[in-house]
Amino acid sequence: MSKPAAVIAIDLPAGLLEDLRRSVTPIVTGPDPAAVDAALPRAEGILCSALLPIDEARLARAPNLKVIANFGVGYNNVDLGAATARGIAVCNTPGVLSGAVADLTMALILAIARRLFENAAYARGGGWSRREPPPPLGWDPAGKTLGIVGFGRIGQAVALRARAFGMEVLYHDLVTAPVDGLEDCRPVPLDELLELADVVSLHVNLDPSTHHLIGAAELARMKPTAWLINTSRGPVVDQAALREALASRAIAGAALDVLDPEPPAADEPLLAMENVIVLPHIGSATVETRAAMRDLAVRNLVAVLTGRTPPACVNPAVLQARP
Repeated sequence: MSKPAAVIAIDLPAGLLEDLRRSVTPIVTGPDPAAVDAALPRAEGILCSALLPIDEARLARAPNLKVIANFGVGYNNVDLGAATARGIAVCNTPGVLSGAVADLTMALILAIARRLFENAAYARGGGWSRREPPPPLGWDPAGKTLGIVGFGRIGQAVALRARAFGMEVLYHDLVTAPVDGLEDCRPVPLDELLELADVVSLHVNLDPSTHHLIGAAELARMKPTAWLINTSRGPVVDQAALREALASRAIAGAALDVLDPEPPAADEPLLAMENVIVLPHIGSATVETRAAMRDLAVRNLVAVLTGRTPPACVNPAVLQARP
């Protein structure tokens, strides 16, 4: 009996690829869209990342497709409605990257508080050696208010870290039931969170309801001393409105691991602003986390193609409807 074919549009270590061959016939294309499109007519599965859009046109090229295994917790690169209508399972890799993203978020809070980037540039540029005036003093996180927008796995992991540094935590989420170990974190409406927080950190999925969730009106509600952190998805923030708020100093600054689009153009104004920290989407960029994500993505792919329930599926009704 022949093995189901699957397009492998991300890089896999040789050992993991060999393990995959036990159950699947891999068609290794890498992220090249043309190579992916050429292979899709033969594919029953695809293993891909957010870098590869899976839209209606691409789905139409894959009449036998049963599963899209996305490498990442986000799946906004996939037309979920179109995939579901075609009976295609869409899988992601939640949980395994929560700690890494939360660590990065906390690192950005500390970098902002202690002006780490400014002081590093001051020392590297010779300002310290020349005895020039140093950057302004930082501030203590203890006693400051962190507002978390999206209180799922990652948001809760950020709260745990922030509480260890003595921060007060507010959050806005559809779910407001007390969380074990975080009962002192207070759910509030978004407007109230924006008005009270010294740091606003975004941890929502990107979907139509969260597209430009933070726009001009929301930024105007923030304190002029407040910082915005985004480690979720770039389009959650209206980037044009953010540029204006930063340029006018309506807010103190922003620390961004994600932009819209990615990668940004070389002349993106945010890259040159002194009150902005931009990172190249490294939320999950640790050896251990990326390995765990690859492993979970492969397990999702193989499970669906061999008739089993995958560990993580965002449209499980598709699986239940299968004979």
